[in-house]
Parts: sequence; structure tokens; C-alpha cells
Amino acid sequence: MNFRARTAAGLAVAALLAIAGAARAESNVDPNPGVELVINGDTPITVRAKAPDYLEGHLDNIYSGWLYRIESTRAMEADDFENPAITFVEEGIDAWNTVEGTEGKSCASCHGDISEGMKGVRARMPAVNENGELWSLEDYINNCRVNRMGAEPYKWDKGPMKNMTAAISMQSRGMPMNVAVDGPAAPFWERGRDMYYTRYGLLQLSCASCHEKNNNNYIRGDHLSQGQIVGFPTYRLKKGGLVSIHNRLKGCIRDTRAETFPIGSQELRELELYVASRGNGLSVEGVAVRP
Repeated sequence: MNFRARTAAGLAVAALLAIAGAARAESNVDPNPGVELVINGDTPITVRAKAPDYLEGHLDNIYSGWLYRIESTRAMEADDFENPAITFVEEGIDAWNTVEGTEGKSCASCHGDISEGMKGVRARMPAVNENGELWSLEDYINNCRVNRMGAEPYKWDKGPMKNMTAAISMQSRGMPMNVAVDGPAAPFWERGRDMYYTRYGLLQLSCASCHEKNNNNYIRGDHLSQGQIVGFPTYRLKKGGLVSIHNRLKGCIRDTRAETFPIGSQELRELELYVASRGNGLSVEGVAVRP
């Protein structure tokens, strides 16, 4: 990088953090104390909790991104009749019960009713499979499609996959996130943690720059959350559709003006594991609404 580029990058970072860091001492304060999320009036969602022990020195408490949103957006998620993501959930449930592939099977053929067969699955994802590989929920879905159903795999970031992950996530709604960080998951988690604190791109920002050091502050009108992923796939109002976890992770790295990692890559799986672990104790929201 030449002197002019280095200077521009330095000025950009300085300006960015001057805006976002104005209230850094307040960065780990509940953005909406006393506000609670109860979906449909009968499903309480834990939106604040004590941080897991392995976040000691980084965060004292963890907060759902729902708390950082304006009242009208929070209200959408609190009522399934208002939540625009529910249409996609219903499409995912239809796909669950649809026979596809050379084996003449549907997802329900092996797993039964989605409400029973997938209960608690989203709360454990990503997870290490029987071969010692770290898999996201999307990997497990495509493994079933290819090896059990004889069907074509879904494309990771396209509608059918997002609909299915949304439908599966819904079955864990209200359950606490509980991804494994030790045992076979430990080396993946450690690499994901290292990525979280690595500065990327022209702006030389890490995930922690915004979501840890400056959460609850504002940057260009955006209220920075802790970057929790308990509500993914998430309906984003500005996109008018569902956004997957890896799409959001890729986008954050891209926003540092860096060459990012491909969706579905090992790097993003490991980063997903670490970010998911930062939400252990918060409820799966299945499916959230964000700006």
C-alpha cells in the first residue's frame, strides 16, 4: 500500500472510530432496559443474559440485536402476523414435506414432523459431525438431500436453503443457544475466535471493533449491536428478504474493504461457531426482523 493509500486508510479508521467511539464507556450497557420480547403473547424470548465465562474481559452481559432496533421493527418480530419472514418459513415447511430425488423421500420421511424432528437443532449449530468436520446447518441439510434423498443440493445462499433453515430455526424458538466450544469443537472455535479479533481490509477493522468495543454506539446512523446471530436467517427490511448467517459475515468483512471469504467456506464456518458461542444463553429467535 502506498503512502497516499495508507494515509487515506488511517483517516478513514480515525473518522470511523471517532464517530463510533464517542461513548465507548457505555458500549456494554443494555440499549433498552426493561424491554422484553414475548412473541405472539405466549413465547418469552431471552434477549439479555450474563456473558459466558469464556468472554470474561470482553463482555459482561450479552444482548440480542432485537434490543437495538426501533420500536416498529421490534413490534414486527413480536407478532407472527406482522413478521414478513413467516411466509418463507411456511415455504420451508412445505419443502420439508415434499418428496424429491431418486429415493422417493422427503425430509419428513426420515425425521418426521418438523416440529419434533428439528426441535433444538438450531440451538446447537454449527456442530462437529461424526467425521470430525465442523458443519453449519446448511451442510447437514445438503448431506441429507444428496445422500438420503438422492436430490440435488440446495445452493447455500439461495431461497430454498434459506427457507429451509428458517423453518428449522423456528422449531427452536425460545430455546437457549448452546453451541459446543470444547472437545472436538475446540480447535475450530479457537480459529474462529482468532478471526473475530483479526483486523481486515483497508479500514483495518475487526469484528470486535464494532460489535464489542463499540456496540450500543452509532456509526453513520446505524445502531451497532453485539452482532449476535440468534435470529438468523434474518429478514432484513432493506433487502426485502431473508439473509443467511454467512451472507452477513461475508458482508461485514467486505465492509472493512477487504477481500472476503466465500459463503460456505471453512473460514466462515469457524467464524460462525465463535460468533454463535457469544450468544450462548440467549434464545433462538427464529426468525428475527432487522433493518
